[in-house]
Amino acid sequence: MIPDPAPGDVPRWWVCHTRPRCEKKFAALLAAEKLEHYLALIRSVRRYGTQTKRFTKPLFPGYVFALVPPERKNRVYQQDLLARVIPVDDESRFLRQLGDVKLIVASGLELSLHPLIKRGSRVRVTGGPLRGLEGIVDDPQNPKGIILSVDVLQQGLLVKMTLEDLLLLP
Repeated sequence: MIPDPAPGDVPRWWVCHTRPRCEKKFAALLAAEKLEHYLALIRSVRRYGTQTKRFTKPLFPGYVFALVPPERKNRVYQQDLLARVIPVDDESRFLRQLGDVKLIVASGLELSLHPLIKRGSRVRVTGGPLRGLEGIVDDPQNPKGIILSVDVLQQGLLVKMTLEDLLLLP
């Protein structure tokens, strides 16, 4: 459930985590309820043999951003489309970032989603011959790979690896 609103009963922004492949349906529900929302969509092209399919897909799979007044918070749970709802703590920062996302999406420039990985973050390799190994990110700005620790020797091995093959660990 969406937690009770902050004092003053003002509408709040929420990050709505939808069930798999339900982002567009949930956005349509919010539009039908006349609730302000944003679903970032990007164009995608897939080739299947000799056919080319063009379609739009969510930039952030599984997420829709919604401004919900407290008296209408139960309406967002219609049709069992949501997995959970996350409150936005710093709305001014969120709205700045959302404005940036809207500007980038509207520009039509090619873009892709990348995990926000910092130096020293623990990661797991998700592909290739080292699948399943865990290590520490060397430098995401100049990715040379990950460092695998050999604690007993107090040494590390720097393994060249692309960020696409890494999963950020909590």
